[in-house]
Amino acid sequence: MDKGYSILMSVYKKEQPGHLKESIQSILSQTLKTDNFVLVCDGKLTKELEQIIKEFQENNPGIFSILRLERNRGLGIALQEGLPYCKHELVARMDSDDIAKPCRCEKQIEIFCTKQVDIVSGTIEEFNKVPGDRKIYKILPENQEEIIRYARIRNPFNHPAVMFRKTAVEAVNGYQPFYLLEDYYLWVRMLGNGARAYNIQENLLYMRVGEGMYNRRGGLKYFKSLCRLYHYMRKIHFCTIFDVIKIISGYFFMCILPGRVRERIYIRKLRRSKNRD
Repeated sequence: MDKGYSILMSVYKKEQPGHLKESIQSILSQTLKTDNFVLVCDGKLTKELEQIIKEFQENNPGIFSILRLERNRGLGIALQEGLPYCKHELVARMDSDDIAKPCRCEKQIEIFCTKQVDIVSGTIEEFNKVPGDRKIYKILPENQEEIIRYARIRNPFNHPAVMFRKTAVEAVNGYQPFYLLEDYYLWVRMLGNGARAYNIQENLLYMRVGEGMYNRRGGLKYFKSLCRLYHYMRKIHFCTIFDVIKIISGYFFMCILPGRVRERIYIRKLRRSKNRD
């Protein structure tokens, strides 16, 4: 199997230049190198962000493909626009403020070489300022059957740490606009289309969680987006009406809580807090 892979990242003007620099450098420092880094500029960027991008292009000739959108379109559209520029069958997603562990991509490629899968993700560790300052891990089900059961309730993959087969994503028309749930919507369509998946039970990536992360997972707009997604899942028989009622009831409670309270519940109930390095 060809061990080449592409990187797909989107960045917009509110990103911190230092965060973008750390994120890109963590990919360029992988034990298994990429030769195709697709960076989608989702609208006009600041001069500081443009300078970071320019420096990486100059220091790594031939690796970066920069796609510029005239205005901010949102993550789903940005990633969909960038996907055709990924020249390899295997595509690794990366967020512009996270830090990949050096062996992340090599470990994922190993899974693709040994298992018949279309999506591979893994454990992530949340951090505020420096990796390791929270020791909060998001660990997801490992195998196909467990992943499908879990997907009926919650997002079954850590999107910033996902690597997928490009053709499997294209088979369901790729990323689509879906407020804060672009990836979950994609995974449901892929799994419903027969895609196979695996979650590596190791920490692959440090995910930066700012103050706004848990605030975004609340409010009426987010709740409506959840309702729309679970209505779709019921419509395609991915879950039952009883599942939907139970799930939506729980999410409604979470969405109306203050951000700080919601964060504490996520940490205590939905994530594991223990050393996995």
